Amino acid sequence: MNGMEQPKIYLIAPPLFETRKFMNVLSAVLDSVEVACLRLSPPSIDETQVRRDCDIIREVARTRDVPLLIDTHIQMAKRAGLDGVHLPHGSRLVRSARAALGPDAIIGAFCHASRHDGMVAAEAGADYVSFGPVKSTSLGDGTHATRDLFAWWFETIEIPVVAEGSLDSAHLSSLAPVTDFFAIGPEIWGEDDPVTEIKGLAAAIS
Repeated sequence: MNGMEQPKIYLIAPPLFETRKFMNVLSAVLDSVEVACLRLSPPSIDETQVRRDCDIIREVARTRDVPLLIDTHIQMAKRAGLDGVHLPHGSRLVRSARAALGPDAIIGAFCHASRHDGMVAAEAGADYVSFGPVKSTSLGDGTHATRDLFAWWFETIEIPVVAEGSLDSAHLSSLAPVTDFFAIGPEIWGEDDPVTEIKGLAAAIS
């Protein structure tokens, strides 16, 4: 993998949204820049609501040929006919997700800043590994994924690597040579004009 192409945008939907209104904003964002993947991260335990959101957003994504993943919920990915699942707890459930969803599903694993956990996830069959946040924050223990980690992975491991968490234009420019995808979401949804924001971030990548 890891060729000379510039990194692609991996879009994360906000955890909470008014579905019909969000469809319009999401459509505008997807039409403004090239997006390689879209991930839903629903906090709700209301299965009916999550399924409804999946069905609606899936149509927006598929009309633009953008794969749709869901955070955590392996069985929902299967029942809703989504393209895969993002596992937020590293390598732990990669094998069971693959068994449940089959060989064609996209399975990703968020491994914080752990090179070891990333390698275990890759060996278990993950299609990508994500590391982050990319800078220290007051959340958790302050651990963050360094540029050296991304560079090592990019140059050594064949599985694509995703950078996510606390991204800004400076980090995008710095990490672009050593990253396959940038997972962008919170960076744009809280702004007045998500389209302008994502265009600016896309410019920083290129």
